[in-house]
Amino acid sequence: MQRRDLMGAGAAWLGLSSVGVYAQDRRAGGFPSRPITLICPWPAGGSSDAVMRAFGDSLSRQLGVPVVVENRPGAGGTLGATAMLTAKPDGYTLTQLPLGVYRLPHMQKMPFDPLRDLQHVIGLTGYTFGIVCTPESPFRSLQEMVTWARAHPGQMTYGHTGTGTTPHLAFEEFAHKAGFRTQDVPYKGSADILQAILGGHVPVMCGTMEFAPQVRAGKLRLLATLGRERNKAFPDVPTVKESGWDTVSESPFGIGAPRGTDAAVVRTLHDAFRRTLDDPKVLETLERFYQPVLYMSTEAYTRYAQQTFEAERATVARMGLAGKS
Repeated sequence: MQRRDLMGAGAAWLGLSSVGVYAQDRRAGGFPSRPITLICPWPAGGSSDAVMRAFGDSLSRQLGVPVVVENRPGAGGTLGATAMLTAKPDGYTLTQLPLGVYRLPHMQKMPFDPLRDLQHVIGLTGYTFGIVCTPESPFRSLQEMVTWARAHPGQMTYGHTGTGTTPHLAFEEFAHKAGFRTQDVPYKGSADILQAILGGHVPVMCGTMEFAPQVRAGKLRLLATLGRERNKAFPDVPTVKESGWDTVSESPFGIGAPRGTDAAVVRTLHDAFRRTLDDPKVLETLERFYQPVLYMSTEAYTRYAQQTFEAERATVARMGLAGKS
């Protein structure tokens, strides 16, 4: 009994000792030692919000500290990138980096440079976009919509997720190639635009697949998707490209931190986020919004940012939007 008691006491002491060393390491500045803020640059309640909260919850489990998702909607999804300018480069303030971060600097003066001011941590997933209309709309296919829009110059009103966002530019590029003019109505994100079209405020929207449940319920009509191939959830719905207009829009995104964040901290964050892509709850959320896993390492994501920044410069120039707000 005495020997067992002695062994038990020794094990307890070792356990307490290791906990004490771990706590001391965290107090000494080991990362992470306090809550992390993860900025979602879109409104609460939308698909982006749900996905970022799933990532945040999983990240919290991976790192053992709270992860607080903070919504900062507006400015085409770039307010998170702007926040990196004043955030300390310590890994405790992170943001989602949507495609607009690399596009809007070519369209208007922005406070940040996406290559100079951001540390790219990891690429995670991407959006699937589509064009939907209300059941009351006078067209039942994309071709019928184009015919109607050509017959009613300038009367095609549609909503999108913000000036300079991918749904905005994708629809404008499609409209240019199809030969009709539009009246666009910007919203702050997917949740807002979905409420608008369901409320009858706009007849057409271009946005993420958050509208899928309403399409299945007959409350909205899906005219086309914007990927390279048909979406597996709606195999009978054509893409814009196969309908005759060469417009393809796919939008990967990942996580960014302030420039100057320590390499060891970036590696810790990358590895933790990488593990979230194996989390069943994260994968379930991605599947619910038809978002594929598009993993990119820190190095690959940094190269993607450089290439995308230049590609977006060319797209903006081609569409005559350079220097516009």
